[in-house]
Amino acid sequence: MTHPERLPRQPGTIRIDADTALFYRDWGQGRPLVFLAGWTLDAGMWDYQTVPLVEAGMRCIAYDRRGHGRSTDPGRGYDYDTLADDLEAVLDALDLSGVTLVAHSFASGEVVRYLSRHGARRVAGIVLLSPAATPYLLKTADNPTGVDASLFAASLEEMRVSFPDWIARRAEGYFSPGTSAAAIQWTADMMLRASFPGAVELCRVQTSTDLRRELAAIDVPALILHGDCDASAPLEVTGRPTAAALRHALLKVYEGGTHGMYFNFAARVNEDIRAFVEGLHG
Repeated sequence: MTHPERLPRQPGTIRIDADTALFYRDWGQGRPLVFLAGWTLDAGMWDYQTVPLVEAGMRCIAYDRRGHGRSTDPGRGYDYDTLADDLEAVLDALDLSGVTLVAHSFASGEVVRYLSRHGARRVAGIVLLSPAATPYLLKTADNPTGVDASLFAASLEEMRVSFPDWIARRAEGYFSPGTSAAAIQWTADMMLRASFPGAVELCRVQTSTDLRRELAAIDVPALILHGDCDASAPLEVTGRPTAAALRHALLKVYEGGTHGMYFNFAARVNEDIRAFVEGLHG
């Protein structure tokens, strides 16, 4: 027999303006979690988190950012300020408080900008899974562990020539060894549904935004989950310095973990998220 509290509410859209509507899914009852997908991914990436966490008694909301998945592509607003405002619109429309924000990869920057722009009045805590935007990716005189700008430029140019080939060349390192071709194709399909101009612009935003000061000002509990074999966002460049910059952070390093831990390490990720959320609320 299906428990009524585990049935999904009807998927919906949240109107941002005349040109922009965000698709979202809202499932379960209990403490609310809002999931933000990685760069070019959409709410579907969280399928293997939302089902077990709803079964654990939580409410899971996941939405497609503008230009991704089933949300509209307004051809603008591909910057962290606008994306943070979109997140506030989602939280406001659903009248959410005591929220745990769960962000993958690029979305770590969205969460940081949201907290610096809108404050933490709605937020109980944050989970950054394989963060790939924080604290600051670019190598500079005061950020010697960053990545040289020429490498970002070469990757972007490669993507502009053929995004499908760009994805294919990185698929093996994104997931754990032995991941099926079907699972890899599932992720590639999501990425290719995203607005390509939006993807290009967000790539630039991610690699050029310095979030160090904003990160240090965050005063809510944070859980950082990061793999020590993450080729997309190396632990020593992103995850570890992100945890060190936050006031109230716990870093959990997954041995053998890559950027696709939401899939390859789903059971462990889910248990860590569940325990963190329950700890926030006593």
